[in-house]
Amino acid sequence: MWERFSYYGMRALLIFYLTQHWLFNDEKASVIYGAYTALVYIAPVLGGYLADKYLGQRKAVLFGAVLLTIGHFLMAFEGEGTLGQNNPMIDIFWAALAFIIVGSGFLKANISVIVGQLYPRTDIRRDGAYTIFYMGINVGAAVGTIIAGYLGQTYGWAYGFGAAGIGMLLGLVVFVVFKPLLLGKGESTVPEKLAAPFMGMKFEWFLYLVGFAAVAVTWWLVQNQAIVGTILGVFGLALVAFVVWEAIKIGGHDRDRIFAAMFLIIGSVLFWALFEQAGSSLNLFTDRYVDRQGVSASIFQSINPIYIIMLAPLFAGLWTWLGKKGLEPSTPAKFGLALIQLGAGFLVLVLGANTVGMENMTPVIFIFLIYLLHTTGELCLSPVGLSAMNRLAPAHMASLIMGTWFFASATGNFVAGLIAAATGSEAASGEGAAKETVLAVYSQIGWITVGVGIAVIVISPLIKKLMHLDTLRDDTLEGAAEAGLEAQEAGVHPTSRPSS
Repeated sequence: MWERFSYYGMRALLIFYLTQHWLFNDEKASVIYGAYTALVYIAPVLGGYLADKYLGQRKAVLFGAVLLTIGHFLMAFEGEGTLGQNNPMIDIFWAALAFIIVGSGFLKANISVIVGQLYPRTDIRRDGAYTIFYMGINVGAAVGTIIAGYLGQTYGWAYGFGAAGIGMLLGLVVFVVFKPLLLGKGESTVPEKLAAPFMGMKFEWFLYLVGFAAVAVTWWLVQNQAIVGTILGVFGLALVAFVVWEAIKIGGHDRDRIFAAMFLIIGSVLFWALFEQAGSSLNLFTDRYVDRQGVSASIFQSINPIYIIMLAPLFAGLWTWLGKKGLEPSTPAKFGLALIQLGAGFLVLVLGANTVGMENMTPVIFIFLIYLLHTTGELCLSPVGLSAMNRLAPAHMASLIMGTWFFASATGNFVAGLIAAATGSEAASGEGAAKETVLAVYSQIGWITVGVGIAVIVISPLIKKLMHLDTLRDDTLEGAAEAGLEAQEAGVHPTSRPSS
């Protein structure tokens, strides 16, 4: 909750900070924003690998929280506001983004895996559990957006970003204090390796130095956005090839499940490319062309997490109830529904803007409607996708598959920056023409996404077949005797455990 407080509080302000403080034009600011959010989702591949192989999820999350705390506090150093990109503090700004990116890499994938470790793979409550986890995340996102957004746009950038830093510090404290509630989950599988000497220090400390080296590399990358696009292409192909190769080596039903996971991962790229317009082009559209009735544009970023807080319990209950009745849509079918709702959201906004005319401000109700449809779509995809990745991945590849899921989000976020750049007002002359440009892009992507969503639903039975849910077993339960686990697995009543 606190980590999302800090991340989304900062995110609500970032596009305005880039355009109003650093004086980047819309197109450049959107590309920077897209590269930054893309790197946030690339980094979990490194964090997930090191956690799987050496650190364990808990220590990776702890290290990530430390880096995030440093990064968010560095965001509070803004310098002279009239200098734009000639302000020498811009290097501190790039460093702050780098710390936040790498910190997120160590935290994001691994905290989700820890949640999965508390629920066996065949437990029907898993999707509901992840949805509740997702709701907790969005409590932080809503409150952080409102507080940091209000302070940043009312009293100054440093106040907004400083509030985000305090939120991350509180998150670090909570994670340390409540460690016993993890019940021993997420620890390293090779503690002796971490304690072994390496280059004059414990190997664990060397891994932390690797993390700081990644911050230095990221500091350069975030300033060279074109390189980020190249890395996404090359590294993405290599990552997909590696996962597919590992799947082929494993063979059997696990191979098919990994292929099903890869289909869902690829499908999520389109979703995030459009959903993430919220922080860039949609944020700017709200600021310039919507009748906000005096409310700061950044505050509207809280609508999505507030909707999730309201709707997540309903979705969690719905999936569980439908599951018990044998009527729950399959995971790929939920993905198709998510895409249809996402596309419909853009079409509703276009309809609303056209109804009142290009010369008039768009009624704020249509902003609430686009966020409503995007939120219901998100609830059909994101928590369900997190659960599917953990369920479909073999135990020894859990964090790698989760990292690949976040890498797809990275690709989507980078594409989101390119789409947002295409809506930039510099692409058209005059305010009316700029508004028409944005709405034309939104109309096109809306119809395409609805069409893709329908196609995904049509082929969803084939993908569900690859998941082999009838033969899914809990590795932790089957190996309980060898691992010395207690009779009752965490979070599961003994009478509800499947027989092995």
